[in-house]
Amino acid sequence: MNQPSPVRARIRQQLAADPRVVEAVVAAVHAQVPVYAALDGSRLPEVRAIAAWGVDRLLHLWATDGTWDAADLRRVRGIAAARAADGRPVQAVLRAYRVAATVLTDEVAARASGLTAADGLALARMLVTALDTLSEEMAAAYAATTEDLAGDRDRALRLLLDDLIAGRHASAGALTDRSARLGVHLPEPYCLLVAEPVAGGGPDMSYEAAAGLLGALGDGGTALSTVRGSRAVLLLPATATGRAPALLGARGWRGCAITGEGLDRVAVAHRLAADALDTAPAHAHRPGRLLTDADAHVLALLTGRPAATADHIARLVLGPLTDPEQRHLLEALSAYIDAGSATAAARVLHLHPQSLRYRLRRVWALTSRDPRDPWQRLTLEVARTIRP
Repeated sequence: MNQPSPVRARIRQQLAADPRVVEAVVAAVHAQVPVYAALDGSRLPEVRAIAAWGVDRLLHLWATDGTWDAADLRRVRGIAAARAADGRPVQAVLRAYRVAATVLTDEVAARASGLTAADGLALARMLVTALDTLSEEMAAAYAATTEDLAGDRDRALRLLLDDLIAGRHASAGALTDRSARLGVHLPEPYCLLVAEPVAGGGPDMSYEAAAGLLGALGDGGTALSTVRGSRAVLLLPATATGRAPALLGARGWRGCAITGEGLDRVAVAHRLAADALDTAPAHAHRPGRLLTDADAHVLALLTGRPAATADHIARLVLGPLTDPEQRHLLEALSAYIDAGSATAAARVLHLHPQSLRYRLRRVWALTSRDPRDPWQRLTLEVARTIRP
């Protein structure tokens, strides 16, 4: 190894000891590379860790006139493979490294006291060589990983849904590109169905069982399945929701279907559905019925973890009953909930009991919630109570 330059070594130590250098790199990449600008907060620690490693290694190469070693190249290939798996384009990754090199050059220039022209040329030569090696290694590893994923399409499709559930997709463009490579068109609007055996507490769900349910419900070109513990998770066209209750019932399963979220919020949809299955009472799972967005949001509210505003939850549950022209139906529902029976509610509203029952049937038709069912009556009561 070459003897280190004392001035370069000093500057390397200064930069390594200053946490603002790595933060400047992360901020520049976040601002200048669109794919990184779209990353959620959970991914930034990884970006920061890679930036810290890259800054340290590049400064070491400059200070010692060194070159990438075998460990460096293994790390580079591993980063490229991970980006291929999570759908981040290799072009964006390489651009991030070029942005980082520019920031690093500026940071060195800000501490240039004592540097010679030879030191500046050494920095430029090191960065050009390092980025060239980085590009070759990353491109090769990225391509190899992509081929492996495409070769095992079933696994690749599961990984795609796994990443959506975990919120690991950087941008809509990256998601579109990855889906296209796998030959799948993600449904929008979609239904995210989380399902489990009614008995519960059993062994982990098998991928085969989840795929079997997917085959019965979805189009292989627009649907995905994976598992989370003892549960199957399916991303389906929204039109498949109507077929799900009968199929789940035939298997002795129950489920929760979320249809009101966008593809950028699959992670939110999964959390809502999973929490709903964790907390819903047994009587909420009436045979032939799925829990829905409205059930999930009411349960989140009741457990102190609301994922939406009170007004949004009320509109999800009550639907058309929030319209002014349906005020008489909302009044009938409120009277029935408060009085406890159709006869008593009819007396309160000065209606014939049959008129009151007719209005309750209209409530059921418009909301898909039967006020006579204990769980559905509770969701209706919560909604009319929190409605502004």
